[in-house]
Amino acid sequence: MDRGALDGLLIADFSRILAGPYATMLLADLGAEVIKVESPGGDDTRTWVPPERDGVSTYYLGINRNKRSIALDFADPDDLRLARRLAARADIMIENFKPGGLRRFGLDYKTVSQDNPRLIYASISGFGSGAGASLPGYDLLVQAASGLMSLTGDADGPPYRAGISVFDVMTGMHAAIGILAALNHRHETGAGQHVEVNLLSSALSALVNHTSAYVSGGVVPHRMGNAHPSLFPYEPLPTADKDLIVIAGNDGQFRKLCHELGLAHLLSDERFSSNEARTRNREVLRPLLVERLRQRPADEWFKQLSAAGIPCGPINHVDGGVALAEELGLRPVVDVQDLPMIRNPITFSATRTRHDLPPPALDEHGAELRAWLEESTP
Repeated sequence: MDRGALDGLLIADFSRILAGPYATMLLADLGAEVIKVESPGGDDTRTWVPPERDGVSTYYLGINRNKRSIALDFADPDDLRLARRLAARADIMIENFKPGGLRRFGLDYKTVSQDNPRLIYASISGFGSGAGASLPGYDLLVQAASGLMSLTGDADGPPYRAGISVFDVMTGMHAAIGILAALNHRHETGAGQHVEVNLLSSALSALVNHTSAYVSGGVVPHRMGNAHPSLFPYEPLPTADKDLIVIAGNDGQFRKLCHELGLAHLLSDERFSSNEARTRNREVLRPLLVERLRQRPADEWFKQLSAAGIPCGPINHVDGGVALAEELGLRPVVDVQDLPMIRNPITFSATRTRHDLPPPALDEHGAELRAWLEESTP
């Protein structure tokens, strides 16, 4: 397992902030050689502090390993020439400038692909390259515009953003998927192509059952706190000391839950005989479950219910989530030249996932990359 699945591929990464750098880090972890092209001021996330480690933003550190950095000023003719040479050599180029923003530099897909027809060119935007091309692509804007915030929070409270830039991350993953699909197409045909993804389309896809409820069922979903619109129980329930996530995703799990809670008599009640019935009668069923759960601490219930095959679990802080993964043998943290980082979540039976290079300092590899670009022949 000395090779990565994407060994031998060169990625010219002209992206910054989150969606693009996350996509290229995933691909770099799988073996691709990623050259991170930054402006002389560097990727914005370098300055997003606190928190930091040794003066470097942990935001930047979390999404930029396994890359080499070169700082290029497109207003400088020599730097722009090197940027074009890099695009001409690359297998993949990824960018998240405003749609059309690279055209004046001759780094747009139409121009670059004339010299490099095998290039897979991935563009990430906020709202697409059509009528929304001029709109700024920030995750929070898309959380609001897509409807996610209308679904997040208490039913009688204000809308909330998700705790992470969820659509930046999802769009980055969609970009990586699109790139890999285009690679397969190139393998079959020898031709590259332009891959486009945008935050709003990714958001509407990621809202899955909620967007489906609207477009297929004519239902506009609404905030329900921690409750699920189509399942019950599927939420935190109070115990003697703290809340515990309790899930009955099907009738069999609900039967097990009732037996473990000493509530087997509920199984003969038609109001709870199916998931649809339980969901419609959640306001009747919930207090019956809570009354029994309050008799013992959450940890005791967790052990008993888990042993019975009932999905349940604690509500952790991030440190607890990492600790749980370690306890389960998932090895979530990897040391990258003395920098602890979260491991790439993918494992392979025949190829390796690498965690070799720490996130680069600005222009850390500029000299060697300039020399290579000057010597290389597109």
